[in-house]
Parts: sequence; structure tokens; C-alpha cells
Amino acid sequence: MKIASIQMVDLHGQYLRLKADIDAAIQQCLDQTDFINGSFVRQFQQDLAAYLQAERVITCGNGTDALQLAFMALSLQPGDEVLVPAFNYVATAEVLMLLGLVPVWADVDPDTFTLTAETAERALTNRTRALVPVHLFGQCADMDPLLRLASAHNLFVVEDLAQAIGSTYTSADQTVKMAGTLGDAGSLSFFPSKNLGCYGDGGALCTNDPELADRLQMIANHGQRVKYKHELVGVNSRLDTIQAAVLTVKLRHLNEFNQHRQLAASRYDSLLSAIPGIKLPARAPYSTHVFHQYTIRVADDKRDGLQRYLREQGIPSMIYYPMAMHQQPAYASSKSPAGSFPVAEALCRQVLSLPMHTELTQREQEYIGSVIADYMHKR
Repeated sequence: MKIASIQMVDLHGQYLRLKADIDAAIQQCLDQTDFINGSFVRQFQQDLAAYLQAERVITCGNGTDALQLAFMALSLQPGDEVLVPAFNYVATAEVLMLLGLVPVWADVDPDTFTLTAETAERALTNRTRALVPVHLFGQCADMDPLLRLASAHNLFVVEDLAQAIGSTYTSADQTVKMAGTLGDAGSLSFFPSKNLGCYGDGGALCTNDPELADRLQMIANHGQRVKYKHELVGVNSRLDTIQAAVLTVKLRHLNEFNQHRQLAASRYDSLLSAIPGIKLPARAPYSTHVFHQYTIRVADDKRDGLQRYLREQGIPSMIYYPMAMHQQPAYASSKSPAGSFPVAEALCRQVLSLPMHTELTQREQEYIGSVIADYMHKR
């Protein structure tokens, strides 16, 4: 029997869960009228730094700004190359191009969909200055080998944890660190659908380097440390106080939210594991997985048909991402023809993300599983 109103992300249901606290925090902002750089911004920066076990957190306008601020603060020069996963959202490459830097694609691991030391090393040149491990869909890239590669070649490391806040990485020596705190800086997005999302746009950077933190803070505030004294060329990128208030409330529930996602992922595993033509999301032994997305791989010739069938049965799904970076019209080049990054290209043909959020019910998941089984067993 079809279930009505299954959602890809249920932001309203989550709001109702936290309504009293969120409404009170927003009302406090309205009463204080400190809408820019207000007390909640400072509180959230402190709370998030404590959560991430990072020395500093610098908030900004959105996740794309966070990436731009990181590359500006590292003082890279036009023409410098930065290694970026070929299977990725456009934001990373976008800011590099805007800064006159050169994104260089590297293929990804077929199980975790993340950058590896092997794929990164193949893409190195004498102009490479940084690499960007994107902790995709909720778990970390394998950072130990990437950090060794970066150290050997004097490279900066900017972690993109927009989809993996709360995930932890366990090094070979059993040291456990939060995603985003292993490299020079980590960039975050608080887009509403993220595991920690606000009610508009928002972003942040975390770092354990005090000098880098000071530069990031200045650049985000027009390049000034003291008002009207502009030491650096900067930008205007701020997290609104109202958004910080929402995030301050929601951060207290982030571990609980991630546990809900992990439980939902385990249910999906049980429901889908015996269905032919479906490959479940891998769990890397070195990383926890917080399941920003639950992304399956479907045989090439069945993915698009399955998505249509799900839609017909009232089930939303998304393809993250339908085109690899080197295939995007704005970034295409004769240097990277079709077939250059076979894993990324295969993923673009096969990945399908199913509904995943904190309010997802067992009944909804059982229905989703039965519809997928019905389609795949008939074809």
C-alpha cells in the first residue's frame, strides 16, 4: 500500500521536535536585536569548537564561502593547482576558478567515493599546492595516507566536511579525531538539509592553527582585525545571529540526530541486502558514518528506471551527482576526455540516494524497500 508524503528530508518534523527551544532562541534574537555578530554567533562558535575538539571555529555566510576563505587565507597564487575529487559537488572547483587557482581532478575510491592517496598522487604536478579530501555522504576519506602524501610534497590540506559533521576518523595509531580537524582547516555548510542545518544559509571553518584562524577571521570581515583598518583583501561573509541561534539549539541534538540516521541506515541495509543489482553503502573501518545520504549503487541499465518507478510510487530519491566534474560544461577540457576518471564516471551512472532524515520511520523504510525489491526482481 502506497504511503503518502514520504520526504527526502523532513525539516518540518524535525522543527516540531525542537520547536519550543528554537522559537525561544529566535525570540531572544528579536528581543535583543543583535542581528549581526550577536551573542548567539559567539556562543555557537565556542560550542562548535568544543564539539569538534578544534582550537577555533570561524563562522561565515555559507559552505561555499568557507571554502573560498580557506584558500584565500592559505595565500595560494594564481596558477597554483589544487587536487579535487572528480566525483564531487561544484562548489570546490568554483571557488578555485574564481581565485585564479587550477582545480585538478583525481579519481575516487569505488567503495567510499572519496579521494585516496593513490589517486591524488597520480594527479600531482610541480604546481600542486593543496588537496581537498571531501568527506562524502557522511564518512571520512582515508586521511592517514593523504596526510603523509601532503607532508611529503608540502601541500596544504583543506577538509570538506559539509556532509560529515560528527563523523570521527581513527588513525593507524588508534588516535580518534573529529572530521575536519586533521588537516590545515575544515569547511562546513549549514544548508538546511545538512545533518546540522540552519533555516537559511550558513557556513564555518575549523582549524587548530591560531595564525590561520586569525587570517580567516580577518578575511571574512573585510580583511580587518580593527574596524576601518584593512590589513588584508577580504570579503563580507557572516553567519546571521538568528541562524546561529537555531544552530546553537540544534548542535545540542546533533549526536542524537546522527544516531537516528545510523539506525535508519541499518534498517535499509537489512531491507536491501538481498536484492540483486543493489550495492549498499560501504562503511570504512577507519571512519564512523553519519549518513548525510544513504546512497546505493544500482546496475547501470537499471538506475534511472528504478528512480522513475520510485517516483511513481510516491518515493523521492536523488542522484548525487549525475555528472563528474571533468564532464561539466564549465570545467570540461580536452585534457580530461571521457574515460579519464572511470570510477567517478561509473558512479555518476549508478548512484541513487534514498530518503534519509531524522524523522524517517520503519514503516516508511519497509515500503521503500518493498518497492525497490519489486522493481529489481522483475527486471
